[in-house]
Amino acid sequence: MLQHLRPALVLIVLFSVLTGLVYPLVVTGIAQIALPYQANGSLIQKDGVVVGSALIGQWFKSARYFHPRPSATSDTDPNDSTKTIDAPYNATNSSGSNLGPTSQKLVDRVKGGVEAWRALAGPGPVPADAVTTSASGLDPDVSPETAFGQIASVAKARGLPEEKVRALVSGAIDGRALGLIGEPRVNVLRLNLALDALKAS
Repeated sequence: MLQHLRPALVLIVLFSVLTGLVYPLVVTGIAQIALPYQANGSLIQKDGVVVGSALIGQWFKSARYFHPRPSATSDTDPNDSTKTIDAPYNATNSSGSNLGPTSQKLVDRVKGGVEAWRALAGPGPVPADAVTTSASGLDPDVSPETAFGQIASVAKARGLPEEKVRALVSGAIDGRALGLIGEPRVNVLRLNLALDALKAS
């Protein structure tokens, strides 16, 4: 009996050490050497202070800033722990809404988003990401169309020429990875930080 247990126990301990300790440490070490910025969360700093991550969206409500796409994340209601409340870009509770195309709540939310977009950007096509949430609820990027649609509103709120803000947005567009993967996008946090720097200059 013992001759069968001993090899099994030795293998359990060995593979626990290899896969639970050695492998994670090796991968972490390689990541810290090869890609330290990404390995540490792609943190963005302003004046030496971390203000967010390039991977997690933030909710900007002021008209002076570009707005991200809607977020469906929620949090526990502080008044009733059995219920949830909307908490946009709650990074501790990443999730989509799971509402289907027949959901009246989804239809109402999108209609409200379209009305808000038209009030902001005027008539014309409405970019899908301006009125729909992402699967994670934490998407840090918007399409160039969504960013361009907000230029007039942001420029007016800041008292800046639209051409200056448009040039800033154009310069903030990230293309497809390797020229093939994904879609062009604009990181909202980086764009808003550049906007603050533009105002200060």
